[in-house]
Amino acid sequence: MVPSRLTHARIVDAAARVADRGGLAQVSMRNVGKELGVEAMSLYHHVKGKDALLDALVEWLFARMERPDPRAPWRAAMTARARSARAVLSRHSWGLGLLESRRSPGPAALGYHDAVLGCLRHNGFPVALAASAFSVLDAYVFGFVLTELNLPFDAGQGAEEYVAGIDLLADRYPHLAEMAAAQIAGGRYSYGDEFERGLELVLDSLETRLNGLR
Repeated sequence: MVPSRLTHARIVDAAARVADRGGLAQVSMRNVGKELGVEAMSLYHHVKGKDALLDALVEWLFARMERPDPRAPWRAAMTARARSARAVLSRHSWGLGLLESRRSPGPAALGYHDAVLGCLRHNGFPVALAASAFSVLDAYVFGFVLTELNLPFDAGQGAEEYVAGIDLLADRYPHLAEMAAAQIAGGRYSYGDEFERGLELVLDSLETRLNGLR
């Protein structure tokens, strides 16, 4: 590869691969250059520096999340975007701490936010409730992904083995024991299945609040 073949998009793709392997701490002009087989100085013709590269990674993430159609029914649209955001952030866990930390949003980020708010507003959400809905849905998705990525299960070990391993005492922790027996016993429990159930609870609450304003 020669510098003349570099493009902004290829550089950002390479930065994402570096982050996927080693986290954001490994994202540097030097490491991205190595990923592309060029000297770091070659990248500066397309990206101003590391800060610009991190901003571009935010754009890269938002471009991969499903953007709601403002004219679509809000509940289906918010469900689809929540699932999409979860999928993207699960594949690229370094994005969790990056999305809301940058101060220079680009067109992908701004367009995504505008589309979400536009969908809610088009479906009758007042401005304040639309903002709250956006916030609580993102908090749910981001928090779920963070928990899911950090579950204390070793590879090949399920929740049932983990619960057995902590020697749960029914007389001391009766409610935990009850939940383990009802939800986890039998080996079919997957924490990931909780995502849809929790999302329904959030959406149900928003729908109740919206209907109360009509």
